[in-house]
Amino acid sequence: MTSSTATSNVNANRLFYASCFALITTAFSFSIRAGILPQLSEELSLTGEQLGFINSMWFLGFPLAMIVGGLIYHKVGGKAIMQFAFFAHTLGIILTIYSGSYIGLLISTLFIGLGNGCTEAACNPMIADAYQGSRMSKMLNRFHMWFPGGIAIGSLLSKFMTDGGLSWQTQIWIILVPTIIYAFLFFGQSWPKAKVEEAATLSGNFKSIFSPLFLFIAFCMTLTAISEFGPNQWVGLILDKSGANPMIILALTTGLMAITRYFGGDFVKKFDQSGVLLGSAILATIGVYLFSTQTGAMAYLAAIFFAFGIALFWPNMIGFVADKIPKSGALGMSIIGAIGMFMTGAVQPVIGGWIDSDLAEAAREGFTGDELQLVAGQMTLEKLTLFPGALIILFTILYFWMKNRKSGEVATA
Repeated sequence: MTSSTATSNVNANRLFYASCFALITTAFSFSIRAGILPQLSEELSLTGEQLGFINSMWFLGFPLAMIVGGLIYHKVGGKAIMQFAFFAHTLGIILTIYSGSYIGLLISTLFIGLGNGCTEAACNPMIADAYQGSRMSKMLNRFHMWFPGGIAIGSLLSKFMTDGGLSWQTQIWIILVPTIIYAFLFFGQSWPKAKVEEAATLSGNFKSIFSPLFLFIAFCMTLTAISEFGPNQWVGLILDKSGANPMIILALTTGLMAITRYFGGDFVKKFDQSGVLLGSAILATIGVYLFSTQTGAMAYLAAIFFAFGIALFWPNMIGFVADKIPKSGALGMSIIGAIGMFMTGAVQPVIGGWIDSDLAEAAREGFTGDELQLVAGQMTLEKLTLFPGALIILFTILYFWMKNRKSGEVATA
């Protein structure tokens, strides 16, 4: 049973553009804050461990806000959630600039993470409700293109500003620009109603969340997140010793991801989300394997395969839930996203432990210096190949699972 997809005065395009600027704020908070870490470390005399804890607040606030936002989305409305996002982003930015201490940076980064999580919790279901059918998948992919796109822009801004001698405080102020823009675009706008009535009730949400299909997708999301963010966080450090330029690798990867997500809706229209996810797993596996075996110019080829592979993971995991398990509602999309972000943070120490053990093993084999770093890093990346490799099997199952369902069927749970 459906309801109106939007009130008559909802400006879907304006809401969509506002969402994109909100996601750019998220991306800037990720890339610019990463770019200023050396300056923060020097100016505030912070240790590497302290910087790590500061970064972990970003990953803690994100899934926390997503879960809570998903639970209350249909109770308080997406508009209220985005109002809190603006408050959290603004407060986090100002506290970052004026805190001047380790504790202050922990608190400010947590607020920014909460704002980022609210953005995902509010904007994903809004786009799912505002657009129909294949256009919904198209717009979700185009919304999510602004995370890698924003990271690429933010990284370049941070680099140029740092090279130009501008302070880290000036760089943090830049994050406020897209924040103010999204607040202006959201101001005074009505939000679309849920397309499926059960999606607006927690009882309907929880029933769908405990369905076999949702639990299967939730498990797959743990592996897609590790496949995307695991190598992404470490490959630059590893390839620094391979003859490839890590900054070019980052720019190439995020740039191709943004372009691919722009056209993601066309791929979904032709192959369905299940087909897109299967193809993505194959390309991601090839990319990570090439990273683990190639050096120099071939590393750029690996980056191309890797970027095409991971680009469509996140938006189409969210889109799959919106399209195939609609009764899970905003809560279902938020849980899937939160699982992905939680695994992103949780897996980093594990990968770091692998690198430590691989360094010790490579040292026992007689490697030293840069060669030691490269060999150990590639050993770790070889282990990471298992995650997208497992997804090939799981998404093959999903592909035939969806193919065998009746045309137009949606999850009943």
